[in-house]
Amino acid sequence: MSIEFPEKFNIADYFLYHNLEEGRENKTCLYFQDQTLTYADLARMSNRVGNTLRELGLNIEERILIALPDCPEFVWTWFGAARIGAVITMVNPLLPAADYKYYLEYTRARVAVIHHSLLKPFAEAAEGSRYLRAVLVAGGTPEDDEDIDFQSRKAQWFAFSDTVESCSAECTPADTHRDDIAIWLFTSGSTGHPKGAVHLQHDLPFNTEVYAKRTLGVNENDLTVSVPKLFFGYATGTNLLFPFAVGGATALFAERSTPEKIFEVIERYRPTILTTVPTMINGMLNAERETSHDLSSLRFCYSAGEALPVELYERWLKTVGVEIYDGIGSAEMFHIYITNRPGDVKPGSLGRIVEGYEAAIINAEGDQLPTGEMGTLRIKGDSAALCYWNVHEKSKETFAGDWCTTGDQFHVDEAGYYWYHGRTDDMLKVSGVYVAPGEIEN
Repeated sequence: MSIEFPEKFNIADYFLYHNLEEGRENKTCLYFQDQTLTYADLARMSNRVGNTLRELGLNIEERILIALPDCPEFVWTWFGAARIGAVITMVNPLLPAADYKYYLEYTRARVAVIHHSLLKPFAEAAEGSRYLRAVLVAGGTPEDDEDIDFQSRKAQWFAFSDTVESCSAECTPADTHRDDIAIWLFTSGSTGHPKGAVHLQHDLPFNTEVYAKRTLGVNENDLTVSVPKLFFGYATGTNLLFPFAVGGATALFAERSTPEKIFEVIERYRPTILTTVPTMINGMLNAERETSHDLSSLRFCYSAGEALPVELYERWLKTVGVEIYDGIGSAEMFHIYITNRPGDVKPGSLGRIVEGYEAAIINAEGDQLPTGEMGTLRIKGDSAALCYWNVHEKSKETFAGDWCTTGDQFHVDEAGYYWYHGRTDDMLKVSGVYVAPGEIEN
């Protein structure tokens, strides 16, 4: 399936600003604590952030590092950076200084936007940074930590709120091309440091069109809540970009995700879609045994990131009565490309290929395998990353022509359902065939 995006194209327009043109400027689209923000509010604040970043010297194609909890500032920064054509990188706001030092050097970010709780580790990480020009501190000011002398540092440090409020609410968008670099999504780093999968302006919209809109039917009446946080590409899609692309809404919370917190948020905001993971599904079901909660607003749940056992799915369906659409995606492809879907859930499987993507199962020599045989999954689709930044050999190994070779072992059955067997790295190769260690024991 080919989806044509115009040559002059900007993801901020596709996901956020189109809502103003379509008459939703006064619609509430973001809930956070006691705040309710409309699309006009978000556009205005995103414009202010975009202008702030420009004044700090951030140019088109230069990187920005976002290390924020889920909050309005995260959203404003994301869209403000996108609007001026900066390249977005997002990291966990709970990391130690050594990790931030790695990300600053690897991304060569010119500007960072952090939460004030990170002042000490981030100041340590930024010491001696060759590229960082400015740091914006949200939720407080640099002066909150009197032990750090910010005046003597190479990068300038500013309070987010005061700096952004002083800038204009009108921001001219960058003249970006659909094939310009827009965002890096980081791999898990399970084999060394995380790698940045480099995505273009059209990559995220492509997946939004074929997966969120056409396969799952996300629409303007939906309100989303997520267990994973926004810096994860999984939640960036399901809890920010997908609802905004269709004129829907999202509810954010900065606190750690626990079963009790998720119940509280669902009962307060009445979301229609929950983004979750099997560990949380199990935790919520165990908590539900003790106290009953009203989850009747939900119409479906996303699940990804780990295996969803059949027994767990059936317990959820019996207890809550809401389908879970288990699927698999990756940083390399931005989001989910194989999934269960409305009225078509096969528990234990990851569902069928999303229309717009193609899949192949290959052996260790790269030959396509027949139906039913286990091998490495390859995926083809227009959301594939360009490369891993500064990891040339691994890029050549992963991205070949139109295809992306995953590190996942699957077989596909006669009905087109995909069944996961584990990571290729965990398999043994015997006579050119991938075999799970357990199969050898048997």
